[in-house]
Amino acid sequence: MKKSLQAGGLLLALLATTGCNKTLDELTVNENKPNAVPASLLLNGILNEAYEAPNGSNEYWSQYYLNNYDYYGNNRYDFGAGATYYTTLKNVGLMEQQATAAGSPAVNPYEAMANFFRAYLFTRMSLEMGDIQMSQALQGLGNLTPAYDSQKAVFVQAFKWLESANADLGALIASGTTTIDGDIYYGGDLRQWQKVVNTLRLRLLLELSKKSGDADLNVPAQFAAIVGNPTKYPLMTSAADNMQYTYVAATNNFYPNNSRNFGQDGSRKNMSATYVSLLTQLQDPRVYATCEPARDLVDNQKQSATSFASFVGADAGLDLGVMYVNAGLQKYSFLNRYRYFRTLVGEPSVQIGYAELCFNVAEGINRGWLSGGNAETWYTNGIQASWAAYSLPTSGTYTAYFYRPGSTDVTALSNYDTYNIPVSFATYYAQPSVKYAGGSTGLTQILQQKYLALFRHAGLEPYFTYRRTGVPTFTTGPGTGNGGRIALRFQYPLAERTANTANYQAALANQYGGNDDINGVMYLLK
Repeated sequence: MKKSLQAGGLLLALLATTGCNKTLDELTVNENKPNAVPASLLLNGILNEAYEAPNGSNEYWSQYYLNNYDYYGNNRYDFGAGATYYTTLKNVGLMEQQATAAGSPAVNPYEAMANFFRAYLFTRMSLEMGDIQMSQALQGLGNLTPAYDSQKAVFVQAFKWLESANADLGALIASGTTTIDGDIYYGGDLRQWQKVVNTLRLRLLLELSKKSGDADLNVPAQFAAIVGNPTKYPLMTSAADNMQYTYVAATNNFYPNNSRNFGQDGSRKNMSATYVSLLTQLQDPRVYATCEPARDLVDNQKQSATSFASFVGADAGLDLGVMYVNAGLQKYSFLNRYRYFRTLVGEPSVQIGYAELCFNVAEGINRGWLSGGNAETWYTNGIQASWAAYSLPTSGTYTAYFYRPGSTDVTALSNYDTYNIPVSFATYYAQPSVKYAGGSTGLTQILQQKYLALFRHAGLEPYFTYRRTGVPTFTTGPGTGNGGRIALRFQYPLAERTANTANYQAALANQYGGNDDINGVMYLLK
């Protein structure tokens, strides 16, 4: 308060000593700052803020890619605060306001996209923490202590936003308005965004699979309405529709793993057995694209570099010191250097994609949410879309590149051993462990293939799917902490305990017995 009064006194003194006629408000305006940020620039920023990158904690919490050196991190499930997107959501509202202020009609591309982002970001926070502030959030000085909305209410509202976004995008496209400025994903094509809206909605419906009998949510009916009416609710039809973040070396927009950080990430992390073992058990050629063989088995034990037995991941629960020693002895597979480290741009990072959609539709049909639907067709389409992302042919030869030990230049092709490996989707699919079996076995197969397809993509979605279904089996131990348990939720931000105490405590009492417990079971998991 003292600083504010001093600043006010100084400003009054300046007013008294100047000979100009400017008002107080005019003197406090920064004339070098634009008065209004256009909606297109706000959209660009929102898209970048909502993007989820690979090579971080999401990957070891999903048991794909593990730290083996504690200086750079660990593999523990000692969850802290969940992610918050309230600043981004404030910009979503501002984007909508700016479009209207610029003369756009009530139904316009930015208004439709605003509803998509509200559903996308509020549900993301809820999936991490449970009940969240939604209806009273973003009111500024009007309400400094917003109450929490139930997780059920968040999803009910999200479905309303997505229904509105789909309807408004459909109307805009039908009227000839097909583009939006500021879009980094589709070059402004609203037809693509309408597919994203409905694809996200199916993802969120699957998140509520344990609540399929709740009449307020009406999950099976919503699912059937969307999948059964592609004219009203267009969905992604191929990987060309993926909402994917593309890296560009010319703008220093590098893939998180790249040739410049190979020295740190190339050996300080190794593959997880949860991911690698599933690939090798299924004799899945995707292992050749994403991993390298354990060099100890190849160089010392003289196993074939292309034998599935030569690919080994570490148990996520292993003590980090033991894992570090084993990694140094080359007992584990590492991330494929050719695909992920040789260049600066890696691969596009899929945020919401076609392969995931296929498995979500297959799961919904398997659960009986769409009469007459063919789960196997969607299941096989999902596998083939994932294979295609790695340039694996349905029948032919795949060229695998494995980094040669002792090499110093990860960018030089001469430092890779090359193997031409015969590949056949028909042979792969004929395996009883892969061919869709229907029933509970078929459901497990769908979920396993979804897990494989989401490697390095879709943020925490692989973890959320495991948390909901138990597939695939995650392992625990000294290295994962939390008393041998996989944490079920993130905590609320620390500031809530002191700045919004009453509502914070009420939310905990309503959900987790009064404790901000990372092992607490949220509504959608009950």
